Amino acid sequence: MKFFYNLALLISLGMISYAQEVPRSTQYIFNNILLNPALAGIDNYTDLKLGYRKQWSGLEGAPSTQYLSLSTAIGEEFIRSNVNSFSGAGNNPMSRSQVNNFSAAEPHHGIGLVAMTDKAGLIRQTSVNGTYAYHLGLTTEVNLSLGISAGFNSINIDVRRIIADESGDPLFSANNNNRIRPDVGAGIWLYSPRFFVGASAKQLLGSTTIAESNQVKTSPYQKTAFYATAGYKIFLDEDIAMIPSTLISYWANSPAAFDANLKFAYQDKFWVGSSFRNNDSFSLLAGFNIASLVNLSYSYDVNTSGLRSVNNGTHEIVLGILLNNRYQVSCPSRQF
Repeated sequence: MKFFYNLALLISLGMISYAQEVPRSTQYIFNNILLNPALAGIDNYTDLKLGYRKQWSGLEGAPSTQYLSLSTAIGEEFIRSNVNSFSGAGNNPMSRSQVNNFSAAEPHHGIGLVAMTDKAGLIRQTSVNGTYAYHLGLTTEVNLSLGISAGFNSINIDVRRIIADESGDPLFSANNNNRIRPDVGAGIWLYSPRFFVGASAKQLLGSTTIAESNQVKTSPYQKTAFYATAGYKIFLDEDIAMIPSTLISYWANSPAAFDANLKFAYQDKFWVGSSFRNNDSFSLLAGFNIASLVNLSYSYDVNTSGLRSVNNGTHEIVLGILLNNRYQVSCPSRQF
C-alpha cells in the first residue's frame, strides 16, 4: 500500500514540476477532434462522443480520464446537400462503389466542443475548448480543413494530502499550482474517401509553473503538444476494409511517442483492431454500430513497460451518438 501511495505522489509531483501532458486516448483514430480542431464539422450530422479511460487499473493513484466531444457542420448548402455522395436509404458507406462515387464536400464551416477531466494521484486537470474549422474542396475528391481551438485548462492539486519533510516547500503551495490557464490550439486536415493526413498543436499560449533551486517560478511558455497523423483505407473485398494509421506525439523535453494502429471493418456494422505505442503498450480494440444512431467502442491496453507487473491494464470505452443524421449514415466515412 505504501508503494502505491508513493507512486501516486510521484506522479503528482512530476506533474507539478513539468505540467501535465494532454491525456492519451487509444481510440484517437475514431475521435481525432480530441487532438485536432480541424475535424469540427467534418460530417454532415452532429457527432457526440462520451469517453472514459481507466489507465493502469488496479494501481492506486493511476490516471483516469473522462471526456466529451461534440462536432457539427454549419452552412445550409452543406447540411442539405448529399455531400457524402450516397443516398439516405441504406447504402454501405464502406463499400468500394461508394468510394468510387465520392465527391468532395461543399465549402462549409464546422464548430465543436471538447471537454476533458483527468485525475492522477493528487492532481486533477480539467480543460474545455471550443473549436472552429473551415472545409473546402481542393479537387473533386480531396478536402482541406483548417481549424483552431480556444478555451482554458485548470490544474488542481490536493496539497493537503502531501506529506513531506519540509511542509513549507513553495512547490506545494496551492497559490502557485491551482490556476486557470488559457489553452489555444490549431490544426490542418487533408482528407479524401481513401486517406487522411493531419497535423496539430495544443497549448500554444499560457504560462506554466516550474521548480528551480527549491523556488517556484513562472515560465511564460507552456509545454506545447504537437501531433501528426495519417491513415489509408485499403479494400480487401467489397465489404471488408483494412485501415492502417499512425500517430506521432511530441511534448517539449519529452521523448516522442509513436502509435501504430490497424483496423479491420466489415461494412458499417462492426470492426476490430490493434494498436502499438512505443515503450508503452499494446492494445486490442473492437466496436460496433447500432443502426444509424449509436456506436460503441472498447479498447484494452497491456503495458510493455516496467509498470506491467503492478497493474491490470488500461480500459477505454467510447459511446458515440449521431444526431440529425438525415442520411442514415452508420459509420463515419470521413474519419475512417
